[in-house]
Amino acid sequence: MAAAVVFGGPAGWWRWHRRGRAAGAAMEAVKSSVKKIAEGRFWRSTLVCFRAMASKTPVGFIGLGNMGNPMAKNLVKHGYPVITYDVFPEACKEFQDLGAQVTDSPADVAERADRIITMLPSSPNAIEAYTGANGILKKVKKGSLLIDSSTIDPAVSKELAKAVEKMGAVFMDAPVSGGVGAARAGNLTFMVGGAEQEFDAAKELLTCMGSNVIYCGEVGTGQAAKICNNMLLAISMIGTAEAMNLGIRLGLDPKLLAKILNMSSGRCWSSDTYNPVPGVMEGVPSANNYQGGFGTTLMAKDLGLAQISATNTKTPVPLGSQAHQIYRMMCAKGYSLKDFSAVFQFLREEEAL
Repeated sequence: MAAAVVFGGPAGWWRWHRRGRAAGAAMEAVKSSVKKIAEGRFWRSTLVCFRAMASKTPVGFIGLGNMGNPMAKNLVKHGYPVITYDVFPEACKEFQDLGAQVTDSPADVAERADRIITMLPSSPNAIEAYTGANGILKKVKKGSLLIDSSTIDPAVSKELAKAVEKMGAVFMDAPVSGGVGAARAGNLTFMVGGAEQEFDAAKELLTCMGSNVIYCGEVGTGQAAKICNNMLLAISMIGTAEAMNLGIRLGLDPKLLAKILNMSSGRCWSSDTYNPVPGVMEGVPSANNYQGGFGTTLMAKDLGLAQISATNTKTPVPLGSQAHQIYRMMCAKGYSLKDFSAVFQFLREEEAL
C-alpha cells in the first residue's frame, strides 16, 4: 500500500505514514528540487523583467558626429529608446527613421531623459551644451546621470561636474578610445571619472557601446587618461608614417614592410590596425583618401590639451610637443578635415618641397 501524505499544521508540516524516515527524506528531496525550480523560474523571470524595464527607459544622446552616430546606434540596437539632438539637424534624420525622438535643444533632451550621453568636439561645445541658454542644466531633473564622452580639458570636466552637482544631478567624464571602427563594432574603450558609487549605473549604458569600461577615479581622471593615450597615439602614428615612408624610399614594398613591422618589435596600433599608407589595408581612412575617421583638427586639439596639462604639471613632453606642432602645421596646410593618419601624405608632400 502506498504511503499517505497529509499536508497540515500552521507551518505546513509534512506527515508520512508507514514509510518512516526513508519516506520523509525522499519528500525533503522532492521539496528541495521543487523549491530550486521555482526559485530559478522566479529569478529568470525577474531578470527578464528588469531587462525589459531597462530597455524602455529613454536615454538622451547629444552629438551625432563621426563617433556619436555609431555609439547612439548601438544603444538603439540594445533596445534603448534614444532621444537625440545635434547642432546639425540633418544628423538626426537617420535616427528619426530608426524611431528615435529628435529634439530642438539639449534642454529638451534633459526634459525627456534622466540619463544623457554627450559626445562633442571640444571644451567650448561641451560648455555650451551643458550651461548654455538652451543647455542641459536648464531642464535637468534631480538625480539625472550625465555622461560626457567628449575629449575635453580635465579642468572643464571638473567645472561642469560642480555645475551639475548644484542642480542635484550626477556628472561623469567618460572619453573613448578606439576610433570610428570600434564605435561601429561596439568595441570602444571608455575611461570613466566620477563618483565610484555611480560607476555601475554608467557602465550599464557604456557596455552597450564598448568592450572595455574602466573606472579611473574622480571626475577629470577619465580625461587625463584619454589625453595621455592620444598623445602617445599621435607620436606613434607619426613614427609609423616616417618608418613606412623611409622604407618605401629604400625600395621596400609597403605591404611587405607593414607585415615585417607587425611581426617585429616596432608593431603598434598605427601599423597593424590603422596603417597610414594607402593600399596597405582595407577599411581604414588611408584606403579612402583619408576621409572619415579621427580628424586632424581633433588630434591637434587633443595634443593642445596635453600641452596645457603638461605645462600645468611641469611635465616634460618633447615628443608630444613636436607632434602637436606637426598636426598644427597639417591643419594650416589643408589637412584639417582629413583623418589624422594623413600625416603620411603630409610627409610625402613635404619631402617634395
